[in-house]
Amino acid sequence: MSDPVTTPLVDLNADLGEGFGRWELTDDEALLSVVTSANVACGFHAGDPSTMRRVCELAAERGVVVGAQVSYRDLAGFGRRAMDVPPRELADEIAYQIGALEVFARAAGTRVGYVKPHGALYNRCVHDEAQSAAVLEGVRTAGTPLPILGLPGSQLHEAARRVGLPVVGEAFADRAYTPKAPWSPAASRAPSSTTRTRSSGARWAWRRKASSPPSTAAP
Repeated sequence: MSDPVTTPLVDLNADLGEGFGRWELTDDEALLSVVTSANVACGFHAGDPSTMRRVCELAAERGVVVGAQVSYRDLAGFGRRAMDVPPRELADEIAYQIGALEVFARAAGTRVGYVKPHGALYNRCVHDEAQSAAVLEGVRTAGTPLPILGLPGSQLHEAARRVGLPVVGEAFADRAYTPKAPWSPAASRAPSSTTRTRSSGARWAWRRKASSPPSTAAP
């Protein structure tokens, strides 16, 4: 029998709640019947209060862990445009997004279980120590030592370890991996920002039981 502490687990997650107003991008209800954790847009690249509330309620009903998918403030560009945001401002915006999602998660009877950057912020945090530190400062300001979901070996993960935050590595089922780069960004596979096929994409978050994100129960 394998050791339950070291047995690798696979968590299937996807980006959800990425519609706003009358615009719908993903079939959130269908995906929530498949995934075990949900990266919920927090209103800066997509999502709106009603969408966030609805996804949190559905996730809570189905036992899916809610994660805050934080981003640059770039609704027009879906969070995929590179930006230079001052670290203090970025930290505040990260805390704001986590806090907003936490309100809806608590109302639904669950909690935010982890944080994951989105789009251009995700790409930037692979190699940028200052932006990574700002993201982690935002997590600290939000008040809970949440696990950080991201690319293994990234600056974000290294910085998280230094400040004592748990990390969860992920691989992408809908991306290519090359010998010279850990992955190929979404922009290299989508012909334009208006062609979005991410609703069918899912991520595999590989983790060991000892470093799993917390359950939906309050810590």
